[in-house]
Parts: sequence; structure tokens; C-alpha cells
Amino acid sequence: MNNERLTAFEDAILAIIMTILVLDLSKPNPVSWTGLWALHASFFAYALSFFWIGLMWMSHHNSWQAVRTINMTTVLLTLVLLFFASLFPYTTSLVANSFDNATAQALYGIIIIAISLLNVGLSLNLGRLNPRAKFGLLYKTPTWVVLLDLGIKLIGLILAITIYPQAMIYSIFIAGLVLSISMTTNRQVKLN
Repeated sequence: MNNERLTAFEDAILAIIMTILVLDLSKPNPVSWTGLWALHASFFAYALSFFWIGLMWMSHHNSWQAVRTINMTTVLLTLVLLFFASLFPYTTSLVANSFDNATAQALYGIIIIAISLLNVGLSLNLGRLNPRAKFGLLYKTPTWVVLLDLGIKLIGLILAITIYPQAMIYSIFIAGLVLSISMTTNRQVKLN
């Protein structure tokens, strides 16, 4: 298998997951501005999940252009990553419908942390196979940003489980901002 086939597969799965996310959005009752506002937590969970997956896709798209060699470990890590990513619509729906629930928030966070760790594993694997790409813990993202990202998410998970359930989703939002800023300040995005 070549890397183009694997990236095409990943692109297709992520596009389907992003599309399915919107199907779980609740409809306002009544259809009014007040009814829409009552669903603001659902819209926030949807938007966060959509853009988080989009950020992951963008990172992969830009980094995988330097990949020339993959192996079975690459394929297996990608499959496991996509498995956890496929749970996004489910966990997003749980959080959207039970925003104050520690279990829903923790499960959402665990899925995101698992995907983050799988991305690190994938980057390290690809870095070994493609030394000229000079990948670090998360492709070209500075190590300190990756560690900060994981630290923010872990703190959010601990707070969500212990004292403040919404800390998980807010920590993912903050970590996403950190990664977004890092991606835009450290390199230009190639859109080809």
C-alpha cells in the first residue's frame, strides 16, 4: 500500500465523520431564536468536534506530503486512530445532550486524548520511516506545544471527573486554539 491510498482512505473517513456530526444536532422546539439559544451547548459541541477533526485533517494533509514510506504499523495506527475518530459523532451527541454530565465529558475527553496519543505514535512511526521529513512528536509541531496540548487536555479530564464536568470541553477548545496558533505561526499551510 502506498501513502496516497492510505491518505485517501483517511480523508474519506474523516469527511464522513464530519458530515455525520451535523445529523445529531437537535432541532429547536419551538423554532425561534430562544429555541436555538436553548441548544447553544449542542452547537458548541458540534463546532468544537468539527473544527478539531478539521485541524487534525489539515495537520495530516500538510505533513503527509513529506511521507515517502509507510509500513504496516502506519496502517494499523491509522486504523485505530480512525476507529476512535468514528466515535466523535456519538461522544459529541452525549456531550451536547448532557453538557453538565461528568461521564459524558470524560468519555469525550478520553476519545480526544486517545486520538492525540495515536497522532503522536503515528508521527513518531513516520519520522523513523522518513527521516528527511524531520517529524517530531506531532509532525512539525514544536515538542513544547504538543506537551502543552496534552497537558491541557489531561488537566481538563481530571477537573471534569472531579469538580467541574465542562472543564473537559473547554480544555479541548483551549488546546485546539494553542495548536491552531502554532500551526499558523510556525509554517505556511499548503493548500494543494
